[in-house]
Amino acid sequence: MSSASGRTLLARFLTPDGEQVGPAMSVPETITASKLSLLLNKHILKNPEQLPYNFYLQDEGISSTLIETLERVRKSESGKAATKEGASGLSEESILKIVYEPQAIFRVRRMTRCSSSLPGHTEAILSVQYSPDGKRLATASGDTTVRLWDSDTETPYSECRGHTNWVLCVRWSPDGRWVASGSMDKTVRLWNPRTGEMCGVMSGHSQFVTALDWEPLHVNSACRRLVSASKDGQAKVWDVVQQKCLFSLTSHTMSVTSVRWGGEGLIYTASQDRTIKVWSASDGRLVRNLVGHGHWVNTLSLNTDYALRTGAYDHTGREYSSLKESQERALQRWTEVKGKGSEILASGSDDTTVYLWAPGQSDKPIKRLTGHARLINIVSWSPNGRHIVTASFDKNLKLWTQSGKFVASFRGHVGEVYQVSWSSDSRLLVSGSKDSTLKVWDIETKKLAEELPGHADEVYAVDWAPDGQHVASGSKDRLLKIWAS
Repeated sequence: MSSASGRTLLARFLTPDGEQVGPAMSVPETITASKLSLLLNKHILKNPEQLPYNFYLQDEGISSTLIETLERVRKSESGKAATKEGASGLSEESILKIVYEPQAIFRVRRMTRCSSSLPGHTEAILSVQYSPDGKRLATASGDTTVRLWDSDTETPYSECRGHTNWVLCVRWSPDGRWVASGSMDKTVRLWNPRTGEMCGVMSGHSQFVTALDWEPLHVNSACRRLVSASKDGQAKVWDVVQQKCLFSLTSHTMSVTSVRWGGEGLIYTASQDRTIKVWSASDGRLVRNLVGHGHWVNTLSLNTDYALRTGAYDHTGREYSSLKESQERALQRWTEVKGKGSEILASGSDDTTVYLWAPGQSDKPIKRLTGHARLINIVSWSPNGRHIVTASFDKNLKLWTQSGKFVASFRGHVGEVYQVSWSSDSRLLVSGSKDSTLKVWDIETKKLAEELPGHADEVYAVDWAPDGQHVASGSKDRLLKIWAS
């Protein structure tokens, strides 16, 4: 060690998967994240351009200087060992393991204003979702219709009529060729998003259709299979071209509340019977039964959700000339987010807890996350798979690392938080609440970035366009609002 005024620490860079990159080196204890980024780009990775990174010391983000972060880590470990050496081995002589996390090169601007307030629906808007390329928007409402909107002009271009009861969910296929909707009329309907024409009706459920998800593009470039979940305790896999049920998933004893079609050939269903079931997507065979929650399971999210939803589309807006090219790009994006391990599933429940699972490998939970005071309504992974946000009826949101370590609480809503959506660069988050407002949160500063009032009633649905240009929100006030930077 040199003099106290200019001490150095021995450090080594690691990838998020734990691989060592480059040799251990001496760095000033006062080095900042920006200087670490410069060092990593120039001397370790030999990147010709200054790529952005986040840096972590034992899951603690390096937001100021290295020594300040080190002191925070030591302080948090003081309960385990009060000595300098400590349980983590963070002595002044040990090699500090600095994990670097690549950030999106592009940066999404935060939403600051309402650019359009669009009437049309005559009942509450219950679900909104942008197309994978962000150019179109679908909304579902209690007025029994699905409406399609042009994102660039912020105008409606089609009203899809056919359902005979509230439309509870709407979902775009990952190639953007189909829109599916599920309703309280017990049917799933398929729409052509270019014309608004109804392409099929899939009947078979005996109760409300509560959730939908599509087969991933990288698994099947045809994007012709869809899974629906219902209050009747079943999930059904459909061929949307033949408009027939291929098989039913029938082991839950109560309403199925959430469904995810993963990228590893598995389908995940969550139920009010307190279980999560893992099914083979090829034949509907029950693979695993995940037990741990003490009350209804309300929500599921995969760390690859965003890549599965958007398929081959990314911020560049590139179009692909063949299905094979699209499928290869979708596979590449999914693989980059998933990493070397299997997909990680997060589940949120009325029991106020979140569980992390690796359902492709085990029926035992990886970790149990606690801290909320009331039921958890939404769990959502960031697009890069590095963070999890949980939203609760306790009016708060909580941010966690991918390993389940608590990062921060986002407080500001004065009503239950109903929905959240991430920006495509994983730096911002928007939430919608019973208090009629939307709030934009900054993941880097862990603070409220923008408050967006304007709705006259509860905000039920929120979605951030994959191209980062707009946020859409649907409310009990029957209005669709588009927010811009």
